[in-house]
Amino acid sequence: MTDNIKKIQLNDLHVALGGKMVPFAGYNMPVRYSSDIEEHKTVREGVGVFDVSHMGEFMVTGPKALELIQKVTSNDASKLTNGQAQYSCFPNETGGIVDDLIVYKFEDEKYMLVVNASNIDKDWAWINQHNTMGAELENISDSISLFAVQGPKAIDAMQSLTPINLSDVKFYHFTVGEFAGVKDVIISGTGYTGAGGFEIYVKNEDAEEVWKAIFEAGKDFDIKPIGLGARDTLRLEMGYCLYGNDINDETSPLEAGLGWITKFTKEFINSENLKKQKESGVDKKLVGFILQERGIPRAHYPIVNNTGEVIGEVTSGTQSPSMGVGIGLGYVKSEYGAPGTEIAISIRNKNLAAKIEKLPLYKK
Repeated sequence: MTDNIKKIQLNDLHVALGGKMVPFAGYNMPVRYSSDIEEHKTVREGVGVFDVSHMGEFMVTGPKALELIQKVTSNDASKLTNGQAQYSCFPNETGGIVDDLIVYKFEDEKYMLVVNASNIDKDWAWINQHNTMGAELENISDSISLFAVQGPKAIDAMQSLTPINLSDVKFYHFTVGEFAGVKDVIISGTGYTGAGGFEIYVKNEDAEEVWKAIFEAGKDFDIKPIGLGARDTLRLEMGYCLYGNDINDETSPLEAGLGWITKFTKEFINSENLKKQKESGVDKKLVGFILQERGIPRAHYPIVNNTGEVIGEVTSGTQSPSMGVGIGLGYVKSEYGAPGTEIAISIRNKNLAAKIEKLPLYKK
């Protein structure tokens, strides 16, 4: 392992648990502990825990906090109430996306931005560059651990650890309180799986204690540690974008189907050009598809129409553990973007039939 790969706080614990460690977004991360399919099903049907402490966290505080957030993000953060979270993105000046993120509002002058691990340095430079109004910024990424406790049994498995009624923590809302005997833990009704559950933000010094308490409390629910392999198949079944695959510096939020987080009720970086794009329409759009024949689609495979003409490219693909078929996301020319459209994925010189489906691809 090279020296420039960072370790998350519980690195050694994951090794001891039998986690297969791989470099991911500059961090040594557990990709799986048993098998991707087994771990995927644990989350869909029961409860599992991901250590996603590689994610970045920035605090934005002071009287100018909201002004900065409104300038750099596409969604309208003025609509947030205390204890609410919002999915958003940082648009760049050339029509693409710097990163996607979640904005957490604690109170009027206190927000947290949670960004992708691979983009921490880029995002930090970006928001500092645009902080002309003088909001107070702090990068706390290296002092925070993040555990995603995901699955339909998450509430029942975790309720014994906190006096907070977890059923009251609604989707994209959060609360700060005692968890596993530790004070000031952020318990957030968010996740990247579509299976329900929470994301738990703790200080690094409390991470091991909280992790162990989660597994003790979840023992009767057959709780398991889950790696990044299953995280990818779970998010893909839901059609959630992965930065670097489905969205990047060159994809517009409107092309990526993120018009719902792009609010023209305010001005933000590149809002004028994006507004024009919305009015004139996009040339390509991100779609979800399901293969009608056996095969596994992968990133960069061509997408073709029924005459074999290339109309786009796969950005993410896998064999869906829940559905037992090949699924994926990709960009196609807009005229092919309607759900129900028959397309084909070119896999090793063979065009395999597929159909564009409305997201999520996995309908529970």
